[in-house]
Amino acid sequence: MASAETAAENERILREIESTDTNCIGPTLRSVYDGQEHGLFMDKLEGRIRNHDREIEKMCNHHFQGFVDSITELLKVRGEAQKLKCQVTETNQKLQTDGKEVCVLLLRQCRLQQRNIATTIDKLTHCLPVLEMYSKLQEQMRSKRYYPALRTLEQLEESCLPQAGSYRFCGIMSENIPRLRTHIRDASMSDLKDFLESIRKHSDKIGETAMKQVCVRLCVRERARCCSSEPVMCLSFIRNVLQIPGAHDLVDFSPVYRCLHIYTVLGARDTFENYYRKQRRKQARLVLQPHSNMHETLEGYRCYFNQIVGFFVVEDHILHATQGLVNRAYVEELWELALSKTIAALRTHSVCLHTTYIIFMGYGFPVNQLFDMLLEMRDQYGEILLKKWNQSFRQLLDQDNYSPIPVASRDEYQRIAGQFPFQDPELDKMPFPKKLPFSEFVPKVYSQLKEFIYACLKYSEDLHLSSTEIDDMIRKSTNLLLTRTLSHCLQYAIKKKNVGLAELVQIIINTTHLEQSCHYLEEFISNITSVPPDTINATKLYGTSTFKDARHAAEEEIYTNLNQKIDQFLQLADYDWAAAQGGGQASDYLSDLIAFLCSTFAVFTHLPGKVAQTACMSACKHLSTSLLQLLLEADVRQVSMGALQQFNVDVKECEKFARAGPVPGFQGDTLLLAFIDLRQLLDLFTQWDWSTYLADYGLPTCKYLRVNPHTALALLEKMKDTSRKNNMFAQFRKNERDKQKLIDTVVKQLRNLIATNQA
Repeated sequence: MASAETAAENERILREIESTDTNCIGPTLRSVYDGQEHGLFMDKLEGRIRNHDREIEKMCNHHFQGFVDSITELLKVRGEAQKLKCQVTETNQKLQTDGKEVCVLLLRQCRLQQRNIATTIDKLTHCLPVLEMYSKLQEQMRSKRYYPALRTLEQLEESCLPQAGSYRFCGIMSENIPRLRTHIRDASMSDLKDFLESIRKHSDKIGETAMKQVCVRLCVRERARCCSSEPVMCLSFIRNVLQIPGAHDLVDFSPVYRCLHIYTVLGARDTFENYYRKQRRKQARLVLQPHSNMHETLEGYRCYFNQIVGFFVVEDHILHATQGLVNRAYVEELWELALSKTIAALRTHSVCLHTTYIIFMGYGFPVNQLFDMLLEMRDQYGEILLKKWNQSFRQLLDQDNYSPIPVASRDEYQRIAGQFPFQDPELDKMPFPKKLPFSEFVPKVYSQLKEFIYACLKYSEDLHLSSTEIDDMIRKSTNLLLTRTLSHCLQYAIKKKNVGLAELVQIIINTTHLEQSCHYLEEFISNITSVPPDTINATKLYGTSTFKDARHAAEEEIYTNLNQKIDQFLQLADYDWAAAQGGGQASDYLSDLIAFLCSTFAVFTHLPGKVAQTACMSACKHLSTSLLQLLLEADVRQVSMGALQQFNVDVKECEKFARAGPVPGFQGDTLLLAFIDLRQLLDLFTQWDWSTYLADYGLPTCKYLRVNPHTALALLEKMKDTSRKNNMFAQFRKNERDKQKLIDTVVKQLRNLIATNQA
């Protein structure tokens, strides 16, 4: 067992010796000498060496012939290599001899090139600033920075080109300099022409902006009064005002500045000034020339005055932003030219006059003539305001829903109360949600009235009028607004087609509340003018009469509409005038009519009591009269007793409606009096009580005092004809003959009665 392990260990050591690098074989050999069986190992090593020697010998025997052949060939090549060495040595000597001459020649050429390069660098160093300057000039020309290009051109001509020397490209540049100056001048002039064309087109926009700025300043003045106790709100408002752009924000004046500088550098400032002023004079004449259709619309006048304002705003900016391009004398010359034409246009229409006056005064122009025109045209300006507010009132009426305003919360209620002075203790006690009696039209109209008063106040500012004069002017204008504009608008709303009863009822309620607010308008005017309302000779507002007239017109329209609705129902009546016997219930058309009247009068709960009572009485009277006319209509040639009985049932239904009191406030059976004529006539015929009628006729206590003999005769004639047609074979019966004789007798007596009364 030990010998097997020793043999394996020796085999391992041999493999390590064969595979390990010579430098690392020391540890392996040490393990051999340290072992006890190193003799056995040496035997193994000797055997392994012999094996390797045999393998080497075999390999050498195998390759020996090839080795011999290679040595033979090598000996043959040695002679040829010696010859080649001699040839290479000879060639090298020849190259060395010939190369010395070439090196001397190349050295001379390199030194010449170095001198040329140094000279070129020196010359380019002097020319490079010229080229860089010219490139910079070209870039400035491409980007249309003409004033810097002119400065670059001047620097190029005065410093760079003289230092560069007399090169051909410098000569070409020198020749181009005058042409470049001309190009810069023409290009800047082209930009100026574009600028002049642009401000001509946008003068109205500039003027409109200036107008808005002045209007905002006026609003600031007014708002300052309202916001003095709320500085945060006031600062917020002013911050919004400052965001309105000015002339310098709307117009780029750089072409003017640039062209002015260029012409100044070129020594042609006078030429530029003359050209600019000449072109602006031409534009002034175009701006001041009114358009042929300007008078057709307010917008035409507004555009005209905006252009004038925009023109002078630009000139004022040029006056203060440039040194001498225009002067005060030149601007005032244009102003005098504009003033005459402007005054002529203003005499035709005064729109924008007040704002125009303030703008020109703010820019320092003499405005005495405009001031006189303002005083002259106060009434005309008032007419313009009336037309504008007429459109506002019409729009409010068209957009109104004619329904009470629903209020869901206290905040919403306070908001409406802030717009319109409304007080109702009973409504205040009611819980939310609730409804205000008036529609949205009321607070909106009240706000429009206040806006109109503010507009009149703004016009009077800066006119140096006393408080009393301003107060009088505002009150007179407000009276015109109430009695003419608002009154006409209300009449328009009342009389327009397809207006319903609910809308008319709401109009009456609205005008009632507006009438109650008139004294608040009086106080409002007194507060803003600081003139007490009880001042001697102070003009009173006519709002009360205006709203009363409108309310009365609405009431009349309600009566008319009710009667028209009744007539429409009556057109559906379809009586069988030859019926032998009447029905036991009212006709369908009359039942529908009564239902309509009940629902209509239920809407009248918010109306004043007398209005609802008058409407109800008027409707009942019209119904009674129309029913009587229906009975006596010429187309109805015969009326049977059965038809009369059905007619009587319908009249009883009407009386039942009147007795039920559809509208509160009637005393007793007052409403039944509307049907008393019909009732007495029908009682006379249904009870056939002719003896009483003929005996008591003319007496104050007559039972049938309201029955006219003409009416009775006409109806009896219709029944007489019916009796004859229906009983032409029954005339032989005694009862029928007696009835026919009785009718003939009554007809004869009625005719005698009529004849006696006529005599």
